[in-house]
Amino acid sequence: MSSPSVSDYTVVRSKAKAFYDRYERKDELQHQTHYCPGCGHGIIHKMLASAIDELGIQNRTILISPVGCSVVAYYYFEVGNVQAAHGRAPAVGTAIKRSHPGSIVVSYQGDGDLSAIGSAEILHAANRGENIPAIFVNNAVYSMTGGQAAPTTLLSQKSTTTPNGRSAATEGYPLRVSELLATLEAPVYIARVGLGDNKQIAQADRAIRRAVENQVRGLGFSLVEVQSPCPTIWKMSAVDAQKWVRDVMQKTYPLGVLRDHTAEAQPRCAPEPPPLLDRIPEILGTEGGEASHISISRGKESITVNGWPSENNVNLWVEPEASRAKPTAFSAADLRIRMAGFEGQGVLLAGEVLAEAGLDAGLEVSWLPSYGPEMRSGTSNCHIRLSHESIDSPLVTSPNMLLAMNEPSLKKFAASVQPGGWILYNGDAIPDDCKRDDVHALAFPFTQVGYKLVEPRVANMVLLGTLFEITGVLPQACVDRALRRLVKQARWLEIDEQALARGRELYRESSEGVMP
Repeated sequence: MSSPSVSDYTVVRSKAKAFYDRYERKDELQHQTHYCPGCGHGIIHKMLASAIDELGIQNRTILISPVGCSVVAYYYFEVGNVQAAHGRAPAVGTAIKRSHPGSIVVSYQGDGDLSAIGSAEILHAANRGENIPAIFVNNAVYSMTGGQAAPTTLLSQKSTTTPNGRSAATEGYPLRVSELLATLEAPVYIARVGLGDNKQIAQADRAIRRAVENQVRGLGFSLVEVQSPCPTIWKMSAVDAQKWVRDVMQKTYPLGVLRDHTAEAQPRCAPEPPPLLDRIPEILGTEGGEASHISISRGKESITVNGWPSENNVNLWVEPEASRAKPTAFSAADLRIRMAGFEGQGVLLAGEVLAEAGLDAGLEVSWLPSYGPEMRSGTSNCHIRLSHESIDSPLVTSPNMLLAMNEPSLKKFAASVQPGGWILYNGDAIPDDCKRDDVHALAFPFTQVGYKLVEPRVANMVLLGTLFEITGVLPQACVDRALRRLVKQARWLEIDEQALARGRELYRESSEGVMP
């Protein structure tokens, strides 16, 4: 009787197509696996990859793996892979799914990640019923960082931060995430499974497939909690760790399906697709804005910034070489502004006016507000960028224009202004410890000007008018339209318009527009 050949056998299971053919590792680690021997991640990976294969969704799948032992999942899954900050996978997954509704997005998280720093993200994603499944790997400890206690650590369980065992009096009780989420109305499927023996592994396989399939069907949020062994951190053999899952963990975390509405759930309505780019001006109310050509004049010279319609020129006056020690730091192509003051001084509104006017003028714009936690008299500042080119970051750490509404703001940000830049200060004089000989500085009691205009709170607009006169970057028509969109009351609109005009006059009246 001849020996059986390979052709005599039927292949029942093989390596999933959703896996890479070869798992890459660092040169010095070619002989090692990423996961410890006996770790449950390898089994769970295989279940997820098989579900992807069976559902035929490999080319549509995006796997989100945040910080934790599974951070290396992208070495294994030949799908779209996105790394997320610690605990933020549900938030990142929500953004991807909403922006690409046809994709299949899977959040793959450990218990330290999901139930601790990421507890808010998973709670609210589940409460919104986001159409994503979360694979929640629970080994009751922070494994990657050395075995600290996690929210899921069992009572009396020892860890590096609970060497005498977890105590309810000091560390609280184990957090039952699945039960918590099952109280919400939106989730369609929540199950807890284990890897304690072959029967449990088979049940886990079915649960993971169900969760992924729910997304394919568009039914909503699913979560599968998988009780997983961690022999290394638990200091057990692989066999004992598996038994511990089966015999100990499940006393605290009973297995079962806690929510299953898949039979009656209806496909969720897909979100509206994002608008086409050419509709953005219409949506923002800036349609018909003046995309302005900007030229920089130096005496009788004129330097043109390319790429702008030539019929709408705006001049940015730069002092002749003889009248200035340093060249100006800002140009029409990149205006970086930091405006700061107390809350209530209109700092954020002024920044909005700048940003809206910039949009109207066809510029690339960013506006980033920042304010303190105080209800009153706290600090407030904002970053504004106006540029002809794409903006790489909204942060303005080295402004070429600082608008300081009070002395604390001046002291805080004056040193950050670029050489050749401008400081506009709401005060009688620049304090000695803020004076610089490499910047242009204008100190003026803008609040007092506001008093003369009946309303001291318009000092922000007076200051803004001075900025407009100095830079000349934005056409007045764009500023007027932005102001009308942001200021709804006719009385305030009139006062703000007067304040802007007065700010322009102040600069023209100051040494014929040449500042010290």
